[in-house]
Amino acid sequence: MNRASLDKDPADVASMFDQVASTYDMMNSLMTASIDRRWRAAMRRAVGAQQGDMVLDIAAGTGVSSAAFQDAGVRVVPADFSLGMLKQGRQDRPHLPFVAADATRLPFADGAFDAVTISYGLRNVRDYPAALREFARVTKPGGRLVVNEFSRPTQPLFGRIYLEYLMEAIPTLGRMFSANPESYEYLAESIRAWVDQKTLAEAIQDAGWADVEWRNLTGGIVALHRARRP
Repeated sequence: MNRASLDKDPADVASMFDQVASTYDMMNSLMTASIDRRWRAAMRRAVGAQQGDMVLDIAAGTGVSSAAFQDAGVRVVPADFSLGMLKQGRQDRPHLPFVAADATRLPFADGAFDAVTISYGLRNVRDYPAALREFARVTKPGGRLVVNEFSRPTQPLFGRIYLEYLMEAIPTLGRMFSANPESYEYLAESIRAWVDQKTLAEAIQDAGWADVEWRNLTGGIVALHRARRP
C-alpha cells in the first residue's frame, strides 16, 4: 500500500485512489456522518443543469455524483484518472459512460459541455490552475463551473475543533476501515494544506471564468465555488 505526498505526483495520487476504490463511498459517508449527501445535493442545485444539458463530472470516482445528474434527465460524462475508481464505478453503475481523463489534459473538444463540476478532487491536482483553464476550454460560452471542495471553517473555535478531528479522527477511521489507511493521512493533510475560499476564487477568475462566487457549507468545512464561462 502507498499514499501520495503533498507534491501530488499524478501517478502516486492515481495509484492511491486505485487502492481505496472498493471502500471509497462508504468511507466518505462514515467520515462525514452522511453529511456528504447534502453537500452533493447542494452542488447539483448550484450547477442548475436542465434536461438535455451535457455535464462533465471531473474526479467522479465511482459515479455517485454523476448518477444523480443522470437520474434528473441530464446527460453526464463521469471522468476520473484513477483506473481503479473507474473499474469500481463501471461495476456499481454500469449505466454511466465513464471516461478515463486527466483534469489538466481533457480528451474533449472545445465547448463540448454546458457545465463542468468537480467534487473533492481539485485539491488533488498538482497544477490546479491548469485544470481550471482546461475546464474553461471544454465549456460552452455562458456555461457553468461548480467546484465542490473542502475549505476553511469561518469561525476560529469551530476551525480548531475541526482541525483536531481532521488530523486525528480521519486517520483513525482510515486505519479501522480502509484497505489503505495511509491514504487517509494524505486526505487529512491535503485538506489542511488546501487554499482558502478567496484564494480559490481568485484562481478561478485568473483561469478565465467570470462572475465567480462561493457559498460556505457546514460552517466552511466545504465551499461551493460557482462561475460562468464568458
